[in-house]
Amino acid sequence: MRFVLTGGQEADGPQAIPLLTGIETEAVIADKGYESNGILAFIQEQAAAAVIPPKSNRKEPWDYDRALYRERNLIERAFNKLKQWRRLATRYDRKSLYFLSALHLVAAITWSH
Repeated sequence: MRFVLTGGQEADGPQAIPLLTGIETEAVIADKGYESNGILAFIQEQAAAAVIPPKSNRKEPWDYDRALYRERNLIERAFNKLKQWRRLATRYDRKSLYFLSALHLVAAITWSH
């Protein structure tokens, strides 16, 4: 599991390629926020399937594995487990180093049992 901190006003999409670099997988499941030509090309270069629905304004939409896309709820549940920790949910730490440290600690505690 990897974490990348960005500013609150920044989009998640630009962090997709750094997060996926060096990870071998058969499929990448993501929501429409990660639907861009650059991300899709990177996933194809890695010989993985992009399970990302096209945006409604896409001129040439593509098919994706809808059954596999339903598994994305596991990712959402993982984020919800992290948000149950008040310190993370409220962004209590002033410095990003402390917040990232707390995030790693909470992730280790949450998924160690």
